[in-house]
Amino acid sequence: MTVQPPASSSTPQRHRRARAVATVAALCAVATTGALVAGTPAYASGGSAPREVQRQLDGLVRDAGFPGALATYEDARGRSRDYTAGVGSLETGARVPLDGQVRIGSNSKTFLAVALLQLVDEGKVDLDAPVETYLPGLVHGDGVDGSAITVRQLLQHTSGIPNYTAVMDHDFLSTRHHYVEPRELLDLALTQPGTPPGSRWDYSNTNYVVAGLIVQKVAGRPLAEVITDRVIEPLRLRDTYVPDRGEEALRERHPLGYHAAEPGGELQDITVLDPAWAWGAGDIVSTPSDLNAFFVALMDGTLLPPALLAQVQTTVETMPELHGMRYGLALMSTPLSCGGVAWGHGGSIPGYETGGGVGPDGRSVTVAVTALPAATADPERAAERLAHAVDAVLCA
Repeated sequence: MTVQPPASSSTPQRHRRARAVATVAALCAVATTGALVAGTPAYASGGSAPREVQRQLDGLVRDAGFPGALATYEDARGRSRDYTAGVGSLETGARVPLDGQVRIGSNSKTFLAVALLQLVDEGKVDLDAPVETYLPGLVHGDGVDGSAITVRQLLQHTSGIPNYTAVMDHDFLSTRHHYVEPRELLDLALTQPGTPPGSRWDYSNTNYVVAGLIVQKVAGRPLAEVITDRVIEPLRLRDTYVPDRGEEALRERHPLGYHAAEPGGELQDITVLDPAWAWGAGDIVSTPSDLNAFFVALMDGTLLPPALLAQVQTTVETMPELHGMRYGLALMSTPLSCGGVAWGHGGSIPGYETGGGVGPDGRSVTVAVTALPAATADPERAAERLAHAVDAVLCA
């Protein structure tokens, strides 16, 4: 999913849904794969996958209009390779750095969820306890009652808590350097009415603001520190980090990220921004190889015991428009055209969009592009093209 900021609200609804298609996850709307391409070959030997990765990246630049693209593919034996296409800077024409850092948007939710679920495993949090147990008096508003919403419903997007990004300032280019506290994001969300918890799946970034506040309260430490200590450092994700307070630039080699005020508008460099408005819902910086390694580790049981991983993979229906995508606890399953499903999340944030997944045979891919589909001349086509790229690689 994507922590979609202001500019997304002016995008037609069909484009938001298509973008959800594109990430095999999503941010403010939803991100998944609408039509996971019926024409993809239905075989999975993996032998042609490396060539397919480069072909798909070239198409994302040439056909979909993204300035740059980068990816990491890992075969079933754990052998990994990095790929790039396009340019890392429209101004200079510099190449996209192999395995460069990008903002990973709502993939951050899965990092947060793993930290929280480890607290569940330690008996410090109960998935089916009400939010009120951990944050007394905090989550209350019109149609929102923290005593009736469970921790599981937060992670599953069935809490009914409204999405704060739906009412953010729409001029993101002018507010990119503004800092906000997590409590402000919750207060903004609660200016809108909620829906009954458990009544339907409805993607809301606010769920992961509340989940982050629970982690901080229970662990007694800042969320960034908890995620770093429990997830990033144990996996040795050396190029992954949660930005420090006020940190706006990316730390290591990276392609520039671009944003446009409207589809097909002038692309502007938006690499430097304050991601505080995304917080636990989408502020992490990583690389394709690190992000790929994280999802592989999650799926192979490195991060969570089998019983909890089974709960993570217990999914609910989302929306008919998302063509079979289902949502678990910060993890999505997306049907593959060659059979089975890919497990992952995905994310969007101004400047970058990431999609990917771990396939049924253990192969995995992470693809990143350096603009949101909404910034391209044809957002729906760009979103579908990104979804197709993931499917084509995992089915090659």
